[in-house]
Amino acid sequence: MRRVLLACAVLVLTGCTVRLGVTSPVSKPHDPAKAAPAPAVAATSGALSVLVEPKNGIGKIYQLINGARSSIELTMYELNDPTAEGDLAAAAKRGVDVRVLLDQNLEKSRNTAAYDYLAAHRVHVTWAPAGTTYHQKTLTVDGKTSVIMTLNMVASDYAGTRDFAVIDTDKADIDAIVTTFDADFAHKAITPPDGADLVWSPTNSQSSILAVINGATKTLSVENEEMEDSAVIKALEKAAERGVDVEVVMTAESSWDSAFKKLVRAGVHVRTYANSSTVLYIHAKAVVADAGRRDQDVFVGSENFSTASLDYNRELGIRTSNAAVISVISATIAADYAGGTPYAA
Repeated sequence: MRRVLLACAVLVLTGCTVRLGVTSPVSKPHDPAKAAPAPAVAATSGALSVLVEPKNGIGKIYQLINGARSSIELTMYELNDPTAEGDLAAAAKRGVDVRVLLDQNLEKSRNTAAYDYLAAHRVHVTWAPAGTTYHQKTLTVDGKTSVIMTLNMVASDYAGTRDFAVIDTDKADIDAIVTTFDADFAHKAITPPDGADLVWSPTNSQSSILAVINGATKTLSVENEEMEDSAVIKALEKAAERGVDVEVVMTAESSWDSAFKKLVRAGVHVRTYANSSTVLYIHAKAVVADAGRRDQDVFVGSENFSTASLDYNRELGIRTSNAAVISVISATIAADYAGGTPYAA
């Protein structure tokens, strides 16, 4: 996410880092000559499909909103997308029960314009419970389809930011997401149900992510915006030390230098992209273990590798062995890694 420079202490608390020196939309994605392009078509298999941003675009998300017949629930850390906001207002106007939950703990000032617009257009919009950062990014339509996103719905971010969105139609997952949304919207305490394969913060996210890392036997591919959680860092180190080929690709940020040094010393291959407006910004949060093998596994979701994100925030991701989803995410990370610069202290 792009935002003005904040103090390092604030960075850890947010669950999302700043993008340095950027105050306007990204002018272009990274140089395609440096890395192979990400798959242009979303993968679909069973109850899951995945979108790769910026390659696929978020048109599918707009289509889901515009196709809603009875209900829409949106939990969003940061909302600044006039198209999506207009679509939500239009849905409410045609009689769809549209409910939107926006973070106020860290993003109230940025979300206020969207809040005011939605409230003025028949949308039931409320602030998430105070005191907790709602970093979750999830859209549910008609109680049948949920989109579990790593991206915020900020139009200026779309063109040059690496993100994933998993479209989920598994009933157990949808029921769990809606149950949690109902409680959060009403400001009632809840331990989110796990559904079939959901990864929630602050309940099971760290253990789920560590299980993916610790279960790898041959390869690990990692993208994240932050690298601060000591348990995740240690697990990646141990994976490399036991012979797993571990590749990490992130946007360069001095706050993560200490972690990068530890990882490189342990044998992890770390590559980065410069934190500027002319290259790909890695905002995705994903870990792929043993892609293409029988026991392949992936985590993808809103969770950054930070203490705040894993232990305190409301976050949502998914862990799956779905081969089509893993194939696309793995290929995308590999392309990003090929285009990155090897980390040097």
